[in-house]
Amino acid sequence: MFIIPAIDLIEGRCVRLREGRLSSEEVYSKEPVAVAELWELKGAKRLHIVDLDGAFEGEPQNLKIVKRIAKSIKIPIQFGGGVRSLKTIREVLDCGVEYVILGTTAISKPEFVKQAVKKFKKRIMVSIDASNLKVRVQGWEKKTRKTAPVLAREMVKLGVRNIIFTDIRRDGTLKGPNISQIKKMLKVVNIPLIISGGISSLEDIRKLKPLEKKGLSGVIIGKALYTGQVDLEKAIGIGKQ
Repeated sequence: MFIIPAIDLIEGRCVRLREGRLSSEEVYSKEPVAVAELWELKGAKRLHIVDLDGAFEGEPQNLKIVKRIAKSIKIPIQFGGGVRSLKTIREVLDCGVEYVILGTTAISKPEFVKQAVKKFKKRIMVSIDASNLKVRVQGWEKKTRKTAPVLAREMVKLGVRNIIFTDIRRDGTLKGPNISQIKKMLKVVNIPLIISGGISSLEDIRKLKPLEKKGLSGVIIGKALYTGQVDLEKAIGIGKQ
């Protein structure tokens, strides 16, 4: 089970939000390249980067920083935030990113997701972000009627081979992951699932570990790494057990 450190970018700064609200922004570093290098040094095998400016604007705004990060580390990067065209996917991949994450388009343009998967294969991931299992899009600002399990099934049918599930109500709260919702998602998909939202301790990682047998392939950790509540090296050790 991968333990994946997260870097969220706003105007080139490494930040964390609470439940996706811009008003809750906390700046943890003005040097995201150094942060990426630190996570690699501590044993991370993959890095999760979100361009929050891009998520709200509809087009990536921090690709220069992402390119610098990609040049400074050897581990693969999964990147999302405002990726809504094939041209943008190519631009992101050209920055040295290994996996591109689609979010809003999974709801608004499923045909585009199908095209992206056909063209870029396993390098396309879909992020399903939900509150009470109801999907939200456009930087989590817009509510939809679709549930996360239904959207996950639809994405699998389109050929998507990697899904990230984020529980918005837990994201940045350090309240622990919503195990019951994660189990519901694992029941409906037969592809690797990465989860995000609420990780606050090594005990949370231990609770998630048994779900690896049911398809949980990775856990994204953000705020808990920056506050020091989770030691990345120890978390990775639990993930490897």
